[in-house]
Amino acid sequence: MKLNDTIIRAYKGETTDYTPAWFMRQAGRSQPEYRELKEKYSLFEITHRPEVCAYVTRLPVEQYNVDAAILYKDIMSPLPALGIDVEIKAGIGPVIDNPIRSMQDVEKLGTINPEQDVPYVLETIRLLTEEQLTVPLIGFSGAPFTLASYLIEGGPSKTYGKTKAFMYANPETWFALMDKLADMTITYVKSQIRAGVKAVQIFDSWVGALNVRDYRTYIKPVMDRIFSELQNKDVPLIMFGVGASHLLMEWNDLPVDVIGLDWRTSIKEARDLGVSKVLQGNLDPAILLADWDTIEARAKEILDMSKEDGRHVFNLGHGVTPDIKPETLKKLTELIHTYSKR
Repeated sequence: MKLNDTIIRAYKGETTDYTPAWFMRQAGRSQPEYRELKEKYSLFEITHRPEVCAYVTRLPVEQYNVDAAILYKDIMSPLPALGIDVEIKAGIGPVIDNPIRSMQDVEKLGTINPEQDVPYVLETIRLLTEEQLTVPLIGFSGAPFTLASYLIEGGPSKTYGKTKAFMYANPETWFALMDKLADMTITYVKSQIRAGVKAVQIFDSWVGALNVRDYRTYIKPVMDRIFSELQNKDVPLIMFGVGASHLLMEWNDLPVDVIGLDWRTSIKEARDLGVSKVLQGNLDPAILLADWDTIEARAKEILDMSKEDGRHVFNLGHGVTPDIKPETLKKLTELIHTYSKR
């Protein structure tokens, strides 16, 4: 099958015939076919069944005509290989039974061998890229800070107080944990690339909880190492976080190709700050619950802002929520493609 590589060329900063689009969390959640599957299988059970997982991953490509698929899985998927007991609890999120509390806990963490520990992830990628997709597949991993926040808090948090206290009080242990998680991320992502993904997004979803000074001290060195290790793999590298406008120029320094924006910072504001990378984003998902005239106006506003340099891939500022209608996403994709046609 011929691959529509528009999004890869856009990620590389090349001029394309139109602005390509995909939507974070486009697979699952709002789709009736997915909800039917969830009556039979848990999230982890779906990801452990390559045929089912591939179906969930490709469904939005077929339904919405988006320009990329993103692998259906969770950022927690590789953690059991390290010896972490993690469960995704409905209405709560990831829950860790054995949170990190000491250097001894960090030293106990294992390493990941993707072919042995997550063969189902790699088989899903191979199924999709060798047989099923006509658009590129995006792989991903959680970033060390975001993963550490779950490992230390024991689950989701609104303040990340335990995580930051641990970071400040135990810098040696913190950096040891960052190194362990960076090694895992690098190995895990490289295995996804070998299996066939054409781009990689690193989700540092919760790193916006840190100020710039602490990001530079405690996080930026490890992120630089991760992206530097992946840079020679010839796939576009995307950095994304939520509520992290103050960190955009820190990310611009990293060896990444693309910076994802949430809805809090416009494309123009990012450019005015000095961000030079290709941008991805950034419609507020909540707008997709409004009337079509509002959705259309806001989407066009984003596309108009990106026209000046054209270095843009359309996405949401965060993930699709379960109450967004699939037909709205299909209509939005069509609008993006037609309105941005060059």
